[in-house]
Amino acid sequence: MTAALLHQASCVAIGGRALLIEGAPGSGKSTLALALIDRGAVLVGDDGVALAARSSRLYASPPPRITGLLEVRNLGLIEFPVSGEVPVGLVLRLDPDAERFIDAAEQTELAGVTLPLIRIWPGGSEAVLKAELALQRYGLG
Repeated sequence: MTAALLHQASCVAIGGRALLIEGAPGSGKSTLALALIDRGAVLVGDDGVALAARSSRLYASPPPRITGLLEVRNLGLIEFPVSGEVPVGLVLRLDPDAERFIDAAEQTELAGVTLPLIRIWPGGSEAVLKAELALQRYGLG
């Protein structure tokens, strides 16, 4: 087991799996997390998540100083219910250069654990649906 490391990403839990949302500052990570929460996801962390590798899996948990807080643009930091530790199923990267079609998920490594990575175009009302579909189709079980 490795010590927890703080990773800059937003993260929600969906169906017992964590979805890590990466992207450049201002790309919409918190907005996407908020939209997923509106559809039943539970906040793990916003703009920071604690990650720990254990038994060849990566686990996400709320970061110590910002647990339960989500930045809602134009409103500030809002408190939300928060998930406990959850295994990471997928890394979703908000990327304006995302490919239009893919045959398979890319791979990325965090804390020595290989994870599937899907890139989607940031923004658009359909991003929440793409995130859920990506976790269903490409996420680790």
